[in-house]
Amino acid sequence: MPDDETQTPTLNREAIARTPHDSRAGALPGAAEGPSPWLLRLIAVGLVLAALNLRPAITSLGALLEEVREGLHMSGSVAGVLTSVPPLCFAVFGVMAPRLARRFGAGAVVCAGMAAIAVGLVVRPYIGSTAGFLAASALALMGIAVSNILMPVIVKRWFPDRVGTMTGLYSMALALGTALAAALTVPVTGALGGSWQTGLAVWAVLAAVAVLPWIVLVRDRTPAPGQPAPVAANATEAPALKITRSRTAWGLACFFGLQATAAYITMGWMPQIFRDAGVSAGTAGLLLAVTMAMGVPLAFVIPRVASRLKNQGPIVVVLGLCGLIGYSGLYLAPAAGAWAWALLLGVANCAFPLALTMIGMRARSGAGVVRLSAFAQSTGYLLSIPGPLLVGVLYQHSGGWGLPIALMAGLMIPQMVAGILAGRDRTIEDEC
Repeated sequence: MPDDETQTPTLNREAIARTPHDSRAGALPGAAEGPSPWLLRLIAVGLVLAALNLRPAITSLGALLEEVREGLHMSGSVAGVLTSVPPLCFAVFGVMAPRLARRFGAGAVVCAGMAAIAVGLVVRPYIGSTAGFLAASALALMGIAVSNILMPVIVKRWFPDRVGTMTGLYSMALALGTALAAALTVPVTGALGGSWQTGLAVWAVLAAVAVLPWIVLVRDRTPAPGQPAPVAANATEAPALKITRSRTAWGLACFFGLQATAAYITMGWMPQIFRDAGVSAGTAGLLLAVTMAMGVPLAFVIPRVASRLKNQGPIVVVLGLCGLIGYSGLYLAPAAGAWAWALLLGVANCAFPLALTMIGMRARSGAGVVRLSAFAQSTGYLLSIPGPLLVGVLYQHSGGWGLPIALMAGLMIPQMVAGILAGRDRTIEDEC
């Protein structure tokens, strides 16, 4: 959910309005009837550990993509399919998360998600075939998908008075995990004997550790004291919105999809672009880490700036221009200005927290935010699937990176147009 603290009072008033009017109905976490401080600390630790595991399965593979291709005898087109698997899994399995949470509880689903990540990561390098590698990757990505969707639900449930702070915390942890996997995979692979299988499998350890805090909440299916049932369940009680009639919703879905396209192309292919330009494998991994690490500080800054503006279009344009300059640099001088291009593309990739923030600002009610979030993210991830695959096909058939980079740069134009449309000061309730 968006990192927008201005939404919290409204959500709390709605929560209190829906609870029985007794002496305990309005109790907030931390009050006498609320969860104990140690439980909240454990949940916070669980959130951070889970967030650390939401991207290493992707960025560790990007750092060793050449070795994986050679080891499994993949063509460029098949490698493109591999880089398209993450958004496909996020679109397909993310839709299941609310239903699974209603049946088993959000904590249990996240616990299972972390276990799925651990199993998928430890199995995929040793399965010995491209099909098996894809299947094991899909298992890990399924765990990422459901956990990614439920992180905001858990934040709202247990930390209703600290939504912005906790969202920023797990957003930073997500960016940190992304950067660490990109930076450390190659040197860790060398330290462990040089086998790409070991270099990929080692990240299963972090996922296994992340399972532990969530075991406490496996059987928990009840609302936190003073709070409604999880937001995903409440969404079905809200009046239906014809969200497909909203231009803002479609603009936001296209903006989300195009920024996701750029992000997964970057995570899947950028190290290979640098390596083909003569940069060493270790340095290419560090360059990807720099790109991903830009999201750590900017995940705090951009949502707060955006929430103070009525129109977020100017921020969209600034991020888009950074992307255009970065891709132009990759095209003209990939090795000479590698660090500059990595920094600029890192700034451009921060369209993700901006998109989450705009989701919260383009709806008046909590239920509207949930509906808009589900529509924008599911539609956006579906739109992002062809991008990485097309880059792989263009790379294989053109024999170089000129056409793929031109495609990446060209996609920044419709991204800016969609973002400007989504950033206008209006709500989906007005349009629907």
